[in-house]
Amino acid sequence: MEILDYAFMQRALLAAVLVGITAPAVGIYLVQRRQALMGDGIGHVAMTGVGLGFLLSTSPVWTATLVSVLGAVLMELIRWYGKTRGDIALAMLFYGGMAGGVLFINLAPGGSNANLTSYLFGSLSTVSESDVTAICLLAAFVVLVALGLRRQLFAVSQDEEFARVTGLPVRALNLLTAVTAAVTVTVAMRVVGLLLVSALMVVPVAAAQQLSRSFAATFAVAVAIGVTVTIGGTVTSYYQDVPPGATIVLLTIAAFLVLTALAAPLARRRARALAAGSPPGDPAECAIPATRAPDGGVGV
Repeated sequence: MEILDYAFMQRALLAAVLVGITAPAVGIYLVQRRQALMGDGIGHVAMTGVGLGFLLSTSPVWTATLVSVLGAVLMELIRWYGKTRGDIALAMLFYGGMAGGVLFINLAPGGSNANLTSYLFGSLSTVSESDVTAICLLAAFVVLVALGLRRQLFAVSQDEEFARVTGLPVRALNLLTAVTAAVTVTVAMRVVGLLLVSALMVVPVAAAQQLSRSFAATFAVAVAIGVTVTIGGTVTSYYQDVPPGATIVLLTIAAFLVLTALAAPLARRRARALAAGSPPGDPAECAIPATRAPDGGVGV
């Protein structure tokens, strides 16, 4: 294939596959915790890390990772202790992250807002070998956490109180989830962009939930959707000269709409199959309700 003849496209496709795996793998826990917009907030904070990378003449991926992790930990602390003013503190954190990124990148030698654009919306031609190395290492960490601790993270995401009663370190697992989400944001920023990465963390999971009911099936389908749309968006971006991040997100939304349209007839088919397999008896609307007997037992 012609597209594989270019080294920058090989790097971009590898990064796209890793992003397609890691973003839904972490996003499924954020969706369960009803923190779908957490990735968006971390993306705003990561802008300061990108600006610092340019200012210090070092890799923006690593500085963005450091700042994102610190921001994610701070967000968790605000969630725990900021009962009344937590929303205001989070708003200041997000907007401060954006402002810091713009300020630092303009203070950097030869820096301008144009340098920030590729990190905000993704860019195929700017994915370097050092970026790929960093993305591979960070993606390995994300996959190890998302799969290796899937039972514990799922339990905490479903019911924190129950998880605490069973002896799980709830706060440590919450912090680990936040840190993993921060790492995922920096993994995805070279392909999807900081402002659009949250969609890739959430929408594939929402699309997978239209077809599957179990956690394992939802996880697998969401990752499959993520890999498909990131590769499709990257290839489309190369041939059509369109922004990769926007293309990937639009393909993700299209996948959600298609699966939503397919979900309704599939649900009806399941309902008919269950009805056909149920034992004969009185219809539900004709059943005699149970009444409580005078001695406290249950009678009819």
